[in-house]
Amino acid sequence: MRTSIATVSLSGSLTEKLTAASRAGFDGVEIFENDLLASPLSPEEIRARCADLGLSIELYQPMRDIEAVPEAEFARNLRRARHKFEVMRRLGADTVLVCSSVSPLAEDDDALAAAQLSQLADLAQEFGVRVAYEALAWGRHVSTYDHAWRIVGTAGHPALGTCLDSFHILSRGSDPKGIADIPGEKIFFLQLADAPLLAMDVLQWSRHYRCFPGQGGFDVAGLVRHVLNAGYTGPLSLEVFNDVFRQAEAGPTAVDAHRSLLVLQETVGVSRPPAPVVPTGFAFAELVTPDAEPVSALLGALGFARTARHRSKPVDLWQQGEARILVNTGPAVRRDGTALAAIGLESPDPQGAARRAEALLAPVLPRRRAPEDAPLEAVAAPDGTELFFCAPTGPELPGWRADFTDTTAQPPARTGVLRIDHLALTQPWHHFDEATLFHRSVLGLDAQESVDVADPYGLLRSRAVTNPDGSVRIALSVGAAPTEDDTHARHIALATEDLVAAARDFHDLSGRFLRMPANYYDDLAARFDFTEGELETYRELGILYDRDAGGEFRHCYTRTVGRVFFELVQRDGDYRGYGAQNAPVRLAAQRTARLLTGG
Repeated sequence: MRTSIATVSLSGSLTEKLTAASRAGFDGVEIFENDLLASPLSPEEIRARCADLGLSIELYQPMRDIEAVPEAEFARNLRRARHKFEVMRRLGADTVLVCSSVSPLAEDDDALAAAQLSQLADLAQEFGVRVAYEALAWGRHVSTYDHAWRIVGTAGHPALGTCLDSFHILSRGSDPKGIADIPGEKIFFLQLADAPLLAMDVLQWSRHYRCFPGQGGFDVAGLVRHVLNAGYTGPLSLEVFNDVFRQAEAGPTAVDAHRSLLVLQETVGVSRPPAPVVPTGFAFAELVTPDAEPVSALLGALGFARTARHRSKPVDLWQQGEARILVNTGPAVRRDGTALAAIGLESPDPQGAARRAEALLAPVLPRRRAPEDAPLEAVAAPDGTELFFCAPTGPELPGWRADFTDTTAQPPARTGVLRIDHLALTQPWHHFDEATLFHRSVLGLDAQESVDVADPYGLLRSRAVTNPDGSVRIALSVGAAPTEDDTHARHIALATEDLVAAARDFHDLSGRFLRMPANYYDDLAARFDFTEGELETYRELGILYDRDAGGEFRHCYTRTVGRVFFELVQRDGDYRGYGAQNAPVRLAAQRTARLLTGG
C-alpha cells in the first residue's frame, strides 16, 4: 500500500521534512497548514519540490470549526474555504481534512452540520477537491467516528467523505467494528497514530504523546484490518504529535516512521517482508577503547582470560565460560573512554536475519575485512550500536571464532561466570520508542512493559526485550532529558550460579565493586527474611537483592571504566526481572563514586 506522513510529525522546515520523508521511502505527505505558512516556498514551488522527491501530496490539513454554526459565521467560513481551495489547487492537493468543530458557536444539530458540509463540498468540487470529515475526540458535539459518518451519510454529497483517525477512535475506547458499515469509497483518508495508555485529558494526550504504530498500547493493526475490509484503497498515513519527535532530527524519525508502517502492513497481511529470525544467544559483546589496560585489568579481576587475538585487527578475545568479550583498540575507536559498541547475536540464519533487517530499513554496515575473514552480516541499530548476525560456533563450525588465533595465556582465575545474562543499553534521549520498535520488529524480540526508575536527577524509562527462553535479554533505557552523564553508561551483566563466591573471587583478584549505602541494607532487613549472616554478607560485598513470585535475584556492580561497567547476577527460580527496585540505589551510588573517585 502507499505510505504517507503528515509534515507535523517531523521536525525542521518544510523542505527538511519533505526531504526526510522521501529519503525514508514514503510515497506521499500530508501538508500541515502551519508548515506551508512558515515556508518561503510558494505553493507551486512546494508542488515541484514534492514531484522532484517522488512524493504525492495526499492531504492538506486542517480546516477547523466549519460546520453547524450560525449562517453569518458559515458565510465567513466559506470565504475562508475558498481561499484554502485555491491554495490546494496551486499545491496539486485534492483532499482536505475538515475536523469536527470545537467552536463555542457550533450547535448540536446534525441536520445543520450535514447541510453546511454539503455546501462546503459543493464549493470544494469546483476546485477539484474532496472533503474528508473527521471526528476529533474532543469535538464539541461530534467526537466519534460513527457520529461523523452519520452526518456524512445524511449529506450524501459525492465530494464529501470521512477521515478515520486511529487515535481519535481508540483513545475514546470506540469499537472499530462499526467501520464495516462505512462504504470503502466514502473513507476518503486514514490517519494512524499509536499512544501509550495514559489516564489524562484526551487533548493533551493527543498533542504530546502520540507515537508510531507498534510503539504504544493501541490495537492499531486491528483497526486497520477493519478499514481495509471495508474497502479502503487510499494510503496508510501517519499523523503523530509528539514533543520528542518535534525536537529530534527529521531523518531518523522519518525512517522510524516508515519502518512502523512496514511492520504494520506485515501484521495486517498486506505485505510479506523476510520473516524475523529470532537470535538464540549472545555470541559476544565488543568494547572499543583507546586504552586497553583499565578494561583488561577489570576483565582479569572478573576471571576472564585473553584467549585469542584477531589475526588482522587489534581486537582481543576475552572469555570465561560462554561469556565472550571483544576488546578493540583500533584507530576508529572512541577517544572519550571505553564503550560498548557492538553485539554479536547468535542466529540460526544470519543471512535471513540480515535480509529482514535491511527490508525494515536498518542500515547495512560495510565491513573492513581480509579475504580470509569470516563473512559476518552487520547492521546498525538506531543508537549506532553495530549488530552482527553470527552462526553458532563449535569445533565443527568455528564461524567468526576462526578469525582469531589462540594465545598462550595462562589459564584464567575463574570467578564462576557462565554467560552473558543481559546487556543494558542506554539510548539517546529521543530514541527510546524507536529502539523498542527496532528490536521487536527487526530482531523479533518480545517487549516487556515499560517501567520508570527514579534517578537522583529525574526519571529513567526502561524496557526490556527478550527472546522466548531468555537467552537474549536487552534492557533499553533512556533519561528524561539529553544527558551524557557517566551514571547512564551501558553495562554487561554476567550470569553466575553462586554470586557470593564470585564476588569474593573478584575481591581476591583486586576487583572493586560499587559500594552501597548502609541504609539500603537496613531497608532489606525490614522487607525480607534472611538466614543468619546472609544480609551481613551482602552488606560486606555490595550485593543487592530482590525477590518476586517467581524467584530470587542477587546482583552487584563493578566500578565504571570509561562508559562501561559490569554486573554479576544470580537468578534463582523463575525470576525474570532485572532488579529494577534496586536501580535508584545503584544510580545514586554511581554518582557518589564518580564524584569521590572519578569512576
